[in-house]
Order: sequence, then structure tokens, then C-alpha cells
Amino acid sequence: MKSLNPSSKINVHEILEDLANYKPRRRGWIWRQKESITLNEFTYEQASPSLKRSVPLPSARALNNIDPQPDCVVTTEIASGRFEDDIRRMRMAAYHGADHVMVIRTAGQSHFDGLLEGTPQGVGGIPITRKQLRAQRRALDLIEEEVGRPINYHSYVSGVAGPEIAVLFTEEGVNGAHQDPQYNILYRNINMIRSFVDAAESKRVMAYANMAQIDGAHNANATARDAWKVMPELLVQHGINSVFSEKVGIRPENICLSTVPPAAAPSPDLKLNLPYAVALREFFSKYKMRAQMNTKYMDSSTREATVTHVINLLISRLTSVDIQSTITPDEGRNVPWHIYNIEALDTAKQALVAMDDILSMVTLKTDGYLYDKKREIQERAVLMLEEIIDMGGYFEAVESGLFVDSGEYPARNGDGISREMNGGVSAGSFIARDPDYMAPVTAHYGYNNIEQYDSTCVDNPASLIGGSTFERPEMVQFIDELDLTDNVNLRLEETEKYRSSSLLKPEVEWLGDGVITMDLFFPISEDLASEAALEAANKMRLKDVEVIHQEVLHPSEGTRVQVKGRVDFDIDTSTLKRREKTEQIPEEEILEYVKKHPIKVIAGTGGHDEHSVGIREVLDIKHGGIEKYGIPYTYLGTSVPIEKFVDAAIEMDAQCIMMSTIISHDDTHYKNMEKLHQYAVEKGVRERLILIAGGTQVTPEIARKHQVDQGFGRGTKGHHIASYLVKRLKEMGHNAD
Repeated sequence: MKSLNPSSKINVHEILEDLANYKPRRRGWIWRQKESITLNEFTYEQASPSLKRSVPLPSARALNNIDPQPDCVVTTEIASGRFEDDIRRMRMAAYHGADHVMVIRTAGQSHFDGLLEGTPQGVGGIPITRKQLRAQRRALDLIEEEVGRPINYHSYVSGVAGPEIAVLFTEEGVNGAHQDPQYNILYRNINMIRSFVDAAESKRVMAYANMAQIDGAHNANATARDAWKVMPELLVQHGINSVFSEKVGIRPENICLSTVPPAAAPSPDLKLNLPYAVALREFFSKYKMRAQMNTKYMDSSTREATVTHVINLLISRLTSVDIQSTITPDEGRNVPWHIYNIEALDTAKQALVAMDDILSMVTLKTDGYLYDKKREIQERAVLMLEEIIDMGGYFEAVESGLFVDSGEYPARNGDGISREMNGGVSAGSFIARDPDYMAPVTAHYGYNNIEQYDSTCVDNPASLIGGSTFERPEMVQFIDELDLTDNVNLRLEETEKYRSSSLLKPEVEWLGDGVITMDLFFPISEDLASEAALEAANKMRLKDVEVIHQEVLHPSEGTRVQVKGRVDFDIDTSTLKRREKTEQIPEEEILEYVKKHPIKVIAGTGGHDEHSVGIREVLDIKHGGIEKYGIPYTYLGTSVPIEKFVDAAIEMDAQCIMMSTIISHDDTHYKNMEKLHQYAVEKGVRERLILIAGGTQVTPEIARKHQVDQGFGRGTKGHHIASYLVKRLKEMGHNAD
């Protein structure tokens, strides 16, 4: 398949073409290359190589568009449920720095009692079928080539189908997965013995594939009533799964602890979370840290989510992080919008780069509160582990409700999760192996007695049966979708006009979904504000309207409401007029030209217009105006007679006149442009003057139509005007030194 063209959309049809014969390019997890780099004279110590193609942070426009990449793997979680749309989001995410794409469930792969093949959309957004996995891995193979960095693909190995899913993931090039039997037991009530038996087999397969494994201990603080009180238990859960994984065969460098700070502001966030982070990393220094933001307290506010995210990123930099997750407010809003993924990625990149090498400037204290609290958390964890051993082991401790109890150990509030050792889903479904049990398969956990049959095959048991799908991927039986009424082909057909024609709709989740979001403010109480918002959206003829966020600014004075709804019209891009763009010359080139060829500008607001804000924005150095580039100007003020512009230009020997004009009644702004041109002609200086008009209703086309050289409208910056001046002066022959 040919490489992606950055200027063209990803072609989902091509991704699906001949998918049965596509094999992933690689297996196993890839960490970023960590190195010191220099960009734009800035040196970054906690960095990785820059991408071949990317979208820098908005502020990078003032720094030669540098896009430094942090040293840790950065995650984005994508779960629209339609894998053909998720592929597009993956590509956008990669351009913003994601190299760990998690396709996360919202309803639950862990609820499956067997491996489903042919399900059109998975369940709750997770692609569990071979077709979906292969299509997304194929897309990521192309995307990672486009951006110039490997991208790790990730999902979940859980439920009673865990071993089968681990095999599927290995065959299809999945690079990382969540796998923690305690998750099955505590949160899905799958029989505890069955969970650990399945986990042993699953982890063995993952070890063979060199997958990174992330545990699920953080779910305890997401579930406990008082999350900050379960910190000792979190250490215990991390320890149980990590040691179990290592004993099964997963390499320590591929064992990742899901390190979620248990508290969030308005609690004293750092005083609670930093000691825990230090305690965790000190106890488990041989393993990797996957830092995720706290979501227990997250509501539907994007601002609140971003602030929590940044505080958690500070903890990552003050301690350590190997994988940095980026959680968005999607869970609280139920709006899996593309932009939230991008905002979260940019937040992580911006914060991590901003805090680069922070520990060379600050030091975490080794005495006082931080040390004492860290030590206390560790001691409580050790005591808890000792009690578990005294109780007879992990299973007995779970039966007693020791886990996810909201009391800070050894305190017990009696609200822990209790499971029966012989109960739960699939209880009694495990069978002891016979002494002569033989399993001629790759990556099998436990004894398989291969040496009794052929001692030369001990290291490759599958050779007894001619190899397995791990060694011979051509043996994989690819099954296409079985649902005749809901599958990717039908969905692509329904939205084909948005791929192959000039029609489009705004979108939030899926191509052509027509969903939009709006911010509204009403000077009334919260209960009425939401109803008013729904009424307003209905009057705008939006369909399927929902309130996705609301916040009280004052109990009686006002409430902010955000709604989402759907429009039922298409936009035909062939009828749209593309706005002319001014070519932007690099700042260094402008500065160099102006040094050799001084430029003088006459500026002001023409006619009877008193507006001055806009023109001062593009003039003054404070706002990045032309003054920044060494271009001096003479400002004539507001309500300047048109003749005065030309007379001043002659007197000052200026090359350019910049006239701001906003008033539009009786076409005054058009007439003033033509008047400026005519007076310059009368004075015999039109050929040597550059006439520029600017204002909210001015476009380049309108300006030229009315006899001035160029027009600038909304969004104009000093860089745009300076670029135009240099380019135009060169065209006029102002190049001699």
C-alpha cells in the first residue's frame, strides 16, 4: 500500500482493501529514544527526536514553529465505536504527539464470555474483532511512517476470554494491553481462581509478543468513596500484579504501573498525591510508570479537566513517567469529540516541555512532611500485605472485603468489595491438567510435556504440528464481518458522499454526524437555564439536543450551559469562496530586508471613523505589530481626512499608507479607498506608494476592486502586513542596497 500524502485525507477504502492478506509490520512495544536536543537555540534535556511531520503548539508561531517532543510515550484514548472514524482521529492525534493509541472500552470487553468474531463495532467502542484490529494497525503502520515515529497500539486483555484475546492481539500486532486479574475479580465479579489462571496464560502470550502490560490498580481509587485513603492498597495491588507478571515471564521493562493520583483539587492536591507518587516509584523502581490523571472527580468542565491534567503532569515531572496518559472530559460529557483528544495531547506536550529538566532546579526534600508521609504510606502497605498473608492469601483477603475499603489501612469502614472464592462468573470452570498433558503451542504457560514426545521441540513446541499462527501468520483464518445490517461497508456507503463529493457537515464523533456544540449564558438559575438552553437550540432547529455541561456563575444572576445538537443540512464546498491568504515571509528575512531597506509607514483611521483598536494591534510592538520588525510608523490618529494620508506620506517620504476603515453605511469604506487612490494619483505619487486598507469588512478582493493595493480583515497580524510590504517592495524594485 502506498504511503500517506499529508495533503490528502486517509482513504479508508484503501485501508480495507485486501485486508485478509495484510500482516502487521512489527510486534512488541517501542519506547521513545531519550536524548538532549537543541531547537531554536533552546536545549531540552528530557526530550525525544522531533517528528518528521507534526502540528506544533499555537505559540510555536513565534519560535520558528519548533515542536519539541517530551521523552515519555504519550497516550491518547479513542473510543467512538466506529473504527473507520477512529482511524482519522488516530492520524490527527499522531500529528500532535501521540505514540500510544488506546482503543478503550466504555461498556466492557471484560463482560465477554468468549471471543466474538465478526461483531461490527465491538461493544462500547472497543474493536475486538480481527478485522477492526487489523484495519487500525494497518492504518497506524502508515501513520507512523508519515510522522516518523513508531506508534504503539493498545487494548484490553481481560474477562473470561482473556487468553483468546491475547492470542488475537499477538497475531494482529497489538503492542500493549491492560492485564490485571484483580480488575476481573473486584470490578467484574469473575471468579478469582479462573481470573488468575487465565491471567497466567494471557501474560505468557503477551510476554512472547513483547507487549507492554499496564495494570489496573488505579481502579481502586476511582471506586473507593474516599479515594485518597486507599493509597496503601494501591501499592499492594501494584505489587501483586507486577510480581505475578514477572514470574509468568513478562520482562520488568515491559511491566507498567498505572499511577493515578488518588486526589484532585480542591483538596490539597500535591500534599496528598506527591508523597504517594514518591512512595510508589521508590518501591517499584524496576518497573515502568504510566501516569494518568485523576478522573474520579472529573465533571463535564473542560477547564477543570485541563487544570487537573496539568497538576498531574507536574507530579510526573517531579518524579518520573515513562507513559503519560492524556484523559479528556469525554467520560463526563459523553461527547467523544476529536478536539478533546487533541487538546489533551497538546496540554501534555506543552506542560511536559515547559517543565523540562525541572529537577535540575528544584529538589524533593528527604525530610519533613514529604518524607514522613511517603514512609507512612509504604509502612501501611507492608502491614496490609502482611495481614493478607496471615489471612491465608489474596483470595481470603478479597472474601473478607479488605480491598477498596474507604478506610485508610489499617482502618476499615466495612465498605470494601467482597467476592466469594467459589463464586462469580465462570466459577468451577477451571480444570487441573493431567500429569501427561501435552500442548504443542507457542507461549504456553505451565508444563506441556513436549520432551516426552520430541526433546528437540522443547523451545518450539508448535513445530510438532507444523507451526502455529505466531510463527506462520499465513495460517490465520481471516473472517470478514458477519452482520449484514450493520457493518463498516454499509456505514461507508451511507457517508460516501462526504468522502467523494464536495458535500460536508460539521462533525463531533463520526463523519457526517452533523453534531455541533454551543455555549450559552442565561441570567437565571441553573434549573431554568438548562430548559432555556434546550428551547433555544430547538428554535435554532437543532435535532437530538442535549445539555452536556452547565455551571452556576451565581445562584440567581446567571448560568453557563453547553449543549450539543445535530444539523440536518449539508454544506457544498464547491460554492464556497476561499479567502485569499497573504504569503508569510520568515521573520528573519523580514528583519534582514528592513535593515538594508528602511521602510516608513503612515497610518490612521480614515474619514469619520473613531475606531483605533484594530490598527494599533497591527502597528504597536506590544501586540506584535509591524514595529516589531523595525518598521517605524507615523500615526495620524482617528477620523483622518483622506487627503492628509497622502500629504503626510509625501512629507515623510513614506513608502506605505495604512488606512483603517470600519464604517460601512452608504459604502463609506469603499468610497474612502477610491478617494485615497485618486488623491495619490492627483499628487503624482501613486506609483511609488503602497496603499493598504484594513477593517472587519475589508477583504483583499474588495480592496483591490476599489483601487488600493491590498486589504486585510479579521485575524490580521503584524507579520501578515510586514510580509506583504517586503514582498511588494521587492516587486517594485526596492532591492538596491
